[in-house]
Amino acid sequence: MTKEVFTKYERARILGARALQIAMNAPLLIKIKKEDLEVINFDALKIAEIEFESDVLPISVHKPMPKKKEGALKRLKAPQVNDEKKEESEEKIEKEIIEEGEIMELAQPDDEEAEEAAGNESAGEDPGED
Repeated sequence: MTKEVFTKYERARILGARALQIAMNAPLLIKIKKEDLEVINFDALKIAEIEFESDVLPISVHKPMPKKKEGALKRLKAPQVNDEKKEESEEKIEKEIIEEGEIMELAQPDDEEAEEAAGNESAGEDPGED
């Protein structure tokens, strides 16, 4: 039997689960001397790591593989659009934009200054004060 290779995430999950079991007074799967337990301060995670390294944990990891599909993959075919149809659709979109769109004028610096002056006068301020 070959030793199973785990990713660091699988290893962390296995050690965490076993350490939780040990912390809740689950029986240990290997014999550890009381002196050794005192050296590691009865740390559940260290005990779980010792059990993991000795390969006695009855925890397995199921790694599903993608299912094989029979036959060759089919390429989706995009509908062929000739230039005439393309131009018609573009013209249709342009008409919709023109009908729904709002025509905006370009901002003129003179207009903006006049609006600011009107706004300041209504607020009781002199436009020359800054």
